[in-house]
Amino acid sequence: MKSNPATQEPGWVRALLLATGLGFLFFFLGLPLVAVFVEALAQGWPAYVEALKDSETRSAIWLTVVIALAVLPFNILFGVAAAWAIAKFDFRGKSLLITLIDLPFAVSPVVAGLIFILLFGAQGTFGPWLAANDVKIIFAVPGMILATLFITFPFIARELIPLMQAQGKDEEEAAVSLGASGWQMFWRVTLPNIKWGLLYGVILSNARAMGEFGAVSVVSGHIRGETNTLPLHVEILYNEYNAVGAFAAASILALLALVTLVAKTVVEWRMKKETDMLNTVLAPEKT
Repeated sequence: MKSNPATQEPGWVRALLLATGLGFLFFFLGLPLVAVFVEALAQGWPAYVEALKDSETRSAIWLTVVIALAVLPFNILFGVAAAWAIAKFDFRGKSLLITLIDLPFAVSPVVAGLIFILLFGAQGTFGPWLAANDVKIIFAVPGMILATLFITFPFIARELIPLMQAQGKDEEEAAVSLGASGWQMFWRVTLPNIKWGLLYGVILSNARAMGEFGAVSVVSGHIRGETNTLPLHVEILYNEYNAVGAFAAASILALLALVTLVAKTVVEWRMKKETDMLNTVLAPEKT
């Protein structure tokens, strides 16, 4: 068997490419993470803990978690429904739906925040009605939830659409032919097949929600202790030259990023393992 000439580069070339890749990862990923924790602990562990005990920091952490948890059910519901409709059915407007799902990727988060200002601000389309009924959206938590939802809703759908398209319709059609209702088919056939893809999308969506800055910054009003999420709180502390407080808060985001990477890797490994098992089972049938 002849070897592929494309894989016969000299050893020094492969070593150089590997060193370049690892060096890039170190300088643009590893070094910033190390710098965050070094600066956060620059004045010792007591100062670090004291910075995290600050009432505004705890409020920012709590608000970040609340917003992430608030948008998650909507992201799951929309992602599963949209992926199921696109992968399992043919209908007019299907291409338009796919385009709308990709819209948040094409629009700047700051522009998205400005859109909500134009809609729900004091001088916006619905502003007078909201003011007359004492409903606060802009410069309040509901506006931050809406902005985060707009930015994060495509992630789960984008993970599930190719997965469900690859699985086809055979199992669902077999379940229906055996008398299963739509709800039974979803819980016993569809959901077990997409569970790891769904979890993968949830991880990405949740990470994006916790780290969102642009759209949330526009609609939040930066009210300390009330509408500041962790990324916004880090910016304010850094602008006030409170380095320990800023990097202590940033270290929480860095830890969340590391946890997300580990969870993402585990889910990818599980998805690959199940795909390989499925291919092994189906291989004799194809032959």
